[in-house]
Parts: sequence; C-alpha cells; structure tokens
Amino acid sequence: MDQALMLREMKSGRKEEPCPATVARPQKQVRVIAVSSGKGGVGKTNIAVNLAYYLSNMKQRVLILDADTGLANVDLILGLTPRYNLYHVLKGEKSIAETIIHGPGGVMVLPASSGILEMAELSRGQKLTLLDELRYLSEGLDFLLIDTAAGIAGNVMFFNAAAKEIIIVVSSEPASLTDAYALIKVLYQRHAKKRFRLLVNMVRSTAEAKEVYKRLSQATDHFLNLTIEYLGDVLYDEKLPNAVKQQKAIGALYPQASASRSLKAIAEKICQEKPENDGAGSIEFFWEDIADIKNG
Repeated sequence: MDQALMLREMKSGRKEEPCPATVARPQKQVRVIAVSSGKGGVGKTNIAVNLAYYLSNMKQRVLILDADTGLANVDLILGLTPRYNLYHVLKGEKSIAETIIHGPGGVMVLPASSGILEMAELSRGQKLTLLDELRYLSEGLDFLLIDTAAGIAGNVMFFNAAAKEIIIVVSSEPASLTDAYALIKVLYQRHAKKRFRLLVNMVRSTAEAKEVYKRLSQATDHFLNLTIEYLGDVLYDEKLPNAVKQQKAIGALYPQASASRSLKAIAEKICQEKPENDGAGSIEFFWEDIADIKNG
C-alpha cells in the first residue's frame, strides 16, 4: 500500500475530539519527539506507548519508532507480532511502508529487532539509510515518537539528536536521577540540545514528583546553566504491570486507572501546545537539525 495513502486512512474511526493545536498546524508538519532515559527500568517504553495511544485517540496520526534497535520491545508490550522489522529495512530487504504494523487505537508502529548484535550500534551507513527512509513519513503524520534505548550509547545520542523535542523519563530512584543528568549533560554539551522536558514516573504523589524534578533541575541549573521543564508525572499504579502482562496499553485496558488518567493528561498537554516557534518540529526543520549527522 502507498505510504501516504496508508497514513491518510488512519484518520478515520477515532472516538475523541481532535486537540485544538491540530487545526493550527500545517498539513505536512510532524512533531518529532524522543522519549528517552538515562537508566533502564523507569518505564520509558510504557510511557512512549501509552502517550502514542492517547495521541492517536485524539485524532492525531501517530507513528512510534522503536529505536532500541538491539533489544526492542514496543511490539511485545502491545502484543503485536511483526513479520518484518527495522533490521529488514536497514538490510534493504523491505521498505518502511512494508514494515509498519498497526496497534491499538490506530497507532502505527515501526518495530525494531531484538537479539541481533549488529543492530545494537548502528553504523553510519545504516543511520543514513534510516534517515532517507524516514523522509517518506513527512506526509500525513502529526507525531513521530521515538522510543530510544536507555543510557548514553551512540544509538541513543543519534535518535535524540534527530528529534526536535526530548522527553526524559525518570523515577524517584537516585540512580535514575544520576543517569538522567548524565544523558542531559552529553546531549547539551556535545549535541547542543537545550530543551529537555522531565516526566517523573511511578511516584506516589505529585508532591513527590515535584521534589524529584527540583533535585534534578537544581543540578542542571548549577552545573550546566540549563533549565529543564516539568512535563508531568505518572502515579504508581498496580494496574500498569497487569496491563504489561496482558500486552495491552493501560489506557485501552484500564481507562479509569490513576496511571491512565495521568498519561491522558500529559498527552492532552502535548497535543494542545503550540510549537515554540514557526516551523518548530516540522519535517523541514527535522532534516536541518540532523544535517550534521549526514555530513559528519
């Protein structure tokens, strides 16, 4: 099926009203958002998957790219069984259009591979191939969510550098904050990234989340002279691991759960906000931002 036609067909069948920002955005503008973390185990992929689910329910055309290329699990969390994945795209065997699968709520998923050693760290040639393939997604998408791996390895840096917006997911664990600071530091000092939004996951209260944000923001303010933004928090919810076991988005399985309400509120916030400046997040600016990757 033609890529643009496939994306346009995803417009239909949505139950919720579109967010106000949709009308204001140009037809071919896509917001490219990386969801990243310094430490594994903080629920980053669950955050990415459920934000994609809620944005899609708001009549947004959403593609989630599983950028943990060596240990992918977006498809696993959603109970999907892809026939092809990013490995086949980078090998030149399949196109992105042939690889994309459809998830709950109309979310589109570009799955990655798991357990293939050569995919753990992409070569420059593979990165260029991926950039060229992603170019064809400029028509018909509202959001491209990139679920990166955790840490500061080369693939993580590449996908964060390729995004216009970056969401850093942390928990209240000290190691999570230390590793998040390290990730922010590298992206700021080596890749000139200046805007980071913090999402605090698995906390008992908003007050606890605000304290986590305060501790990390004090460190970035003092040592990096960089101010990070508070995006929101997701409360600890026993229904979340239950949803993972059943391989469903928690928003689809338990829409009234506390974690679901938190995630929906964050998705609405993202959906309704206007880009920082004219063209911010557009596919044209996306390619300008990563020109140094292609030329480097």
